[in-house]
Amino acid sequence: MKRSAKIQRVTGETQITGKLTIDGAGKADVKTGLPFFDHMLTLLAKHSLCDLKLRATGDLDVDAHHLVEDVGIVLGQVFREALGDKRGIRRYGWALVPMDETLAQCRVALDFSNRPFLVFAAKDWKQLAGVELGKFRVGLVREFLQGFANEARCNLHVDVLRGDEPHHIVEAIFKALAKSLDLACQRDRRVTGIPSTKGKL
Repeated sequence: MKRSAKIQRVTGETQITGKLTIDGAGKADVKTGLPFFDHMLTLLAKHSLCDLKLRATGDLDVDAHHLVEDVGIVLGQVFREALGDKRGIRRYGWALVPMDETLAQCRVALDFSNRPFLVFAAKDWKQLAGVELGKFRVGLVREFLQGFANEARCNLHVDVLRGDEPHHIVEAIFKALAKSLDLACQRDRRVTGIPSTKGKL
């Protein structure tokens, strides 16, 4: 049986519906009103081999912050729900992904014991954060990751080891996150029950 979930989030700032199938083929159907963000979420689906359908609207006339953060929240929620009790999964995932001059290391540990945590480190991030790619401000990547980590209830470490081109840096982060999720969500036949000595995640 395929692991899937659908979540709807409606606030005074955003309206988002996300559907995820973990055991997919990397298909994406994403519309957020931010073309660059759509591109990154499409990459996330493609390289994690998850199928993702997402529709998001929000107060983009104010700023893209609310929408990007809330998409991270919804994506975290659909992953958490689709994984269920996490029985038989690898639980941990990691990836080292190059993008031309950029090398992004994304280490993901999925631990659903209500201990979400994000560690984000990128050289010269204060300077990069204000760069706009289309209408997408680079600093929003961290807000997306924080929303995702909080709702997926995972421990997420993202280290950008080097890079100059903002587009490449953001793309490497999303690709590395995708490959980490792919590994962490995989079922391992050697794992019996829930992958924790506690017996519960």
